[in-house]
Amino acid sequence: MTAYRRNFASGGSCFFTANLADRRARLLTDHIGLLRSAFRDTRARHPFTIDAIVILPDHLHAIWTLPESDRNFATRWRLIKSTFSRALPKTETISASRASKAERGIWQRRYWEHTLRDERDFERHVNYIHINPVKHGHVSRVCDWPFSSFHHMVRLGVYPDDWAGDFAAEESGFGER
Repeated sequence: MTAYRRNFASGGSCFFTANLADRRARLLTDHIGLLRSAFRDTRARHPFTIDAIVILPDHLHAIWTLPESDRNFATRWRLIKSTFSRALPKTETISASRASKAERGIWQRRYWEHTLRDERDFERHVNYIHINPVKHGHVSRVCDWPFSSFHHMVRLGVYPDDWAGDFAAEESGFGER
């Protein structure tokens, strides 16, 4: 078995990417209410702050800050993924490997995480999260994507409503392709 290295810094802020197993699926936005409920239920049991988030049809990006004495983001992801998966009807194809482990096959088994090192790293990742719907071609302006913390940050005065209005996704060279 592969040993995955995780940074378990108590009370830290981390950037995460979680993907659906079928990257052509639209489950996250088609069932946004169920996903929000999974986050809400998990946060009630295991508090954490969502500093920034964007939900796309097949994946999501988020920055979380855990309480000072806590470093257990793995449990939170397990609960979010399992709560969301249990709420969906069983229509997906399940591999023999997943069936033998009683897994659904909704999510990729793991997620990607990056511990944010400083304020600049934090800011770059928040910007990346909010530009992501434009980068993937879902909308032409950041403000047009409904499933994003961008709107909350506009209300707080962090961003102007027209932020990144002239963003050229193909020229950014930032993040996944």
